[in-house]
Amino acid sequence: MASQLPQNIANTIVKECDTNLESKICFSGMDASVAGEIEENLAKSGYIVISNAKNHRFDEDVPLMVPEVNPDHLDLVKIQKYGKGAIVTNPNCSTIGLALALKPLHDNFGLEAVNVVTMQAVSGGGYPGVPSMDIIDNVIPFIGGEEAKMEAEPRKILGNMAGNKIEFAEIKMSAQCNRVSVIDGHTECVQVKLKKKASKEEIISAWNSFSSEAQKLNLPFAPEQPIIYLEGERYPQPRLHRNLGKGMAVSVGRLRECSLFDYKFVILSHNTVRGAAGGTILIAELMKAKGMLE
Repeated sequence: MASQLPQNIANTIVKECDTNLESKICFSGMDASVAGEIEENLAKSGYIVISNAKNHRFDEDVPLMVPEVNPDHLDLVKIQKYGKGAIVTNPNCSTIGLALALKPLHDNFGLEAVNVVTMQAVSGGGYPGVPSMDIIDNVIPFIGGEEAKMEAEPRKILGNMAGNKIEFAEIKMSAQCNRVSVIDGHTECVQVKLKKKASKEEIISAWNSFSSEAQKLNLPFAPEQPIIYLEGERYPQPRLHRNLGKGMAVSVGRLRECSLFDYKFVILSHNTVRGAAGGTILIAELMKAKGMLE
């Protein structure tokens, strides 16, 4: 990173993933090849596991959380089989920005179909990332497993609680995912077909006025304005806008009518802040505010 590693962090002893940890909360950033079983063992031992791994995202009793979008899905934790422990998951980094931008449209006008084409930063692939000979002067039009995630995850996140399970939102989703030569910040070109007619002014107002329980609770990692509409026709851009709201806000721009769908627009979110560590911490803050970490 561009800043020095704090000495207290640098001196931290790395422990094995056993069940003799001091913290009640375990943030999981493990590879999917090992994450599933380790997360389950920790949850069974009474830990609250908040995970960036994909393994448990579609378990029926596991919330797939974007705190501003579906805080009510945390009720699923009550029916989990882990006793005092729990597993809560963070979505894919590219899904989070999309789900946040779609939420006000889904609530106010209804969504029938969504098409998204992403331009995803190299940091989304983890360190050391894509080889320089692959990404410099190039675009890679494939990211393993990414398109399937983007077509499924928003439907769960935007779904409704029905008893002890989530009814997925009835939205047709199509995604194409590309890796581009940007360090941080995922850009997404989105087309939407709405169920109810809406003017451009109504859509922008829905974005700019959007707020949620996370903002009402004044959670430390919650951006004051989670969705920011930018008027400039050249915006949003990763280098200029990825750090809005300390990296936790989603920027939206270029809203215009679409000849195939109803509208099209561009969104930008910081994939390693909002899309990973920051988004996961915000989940923990919401759970604490709801008394779920007692």
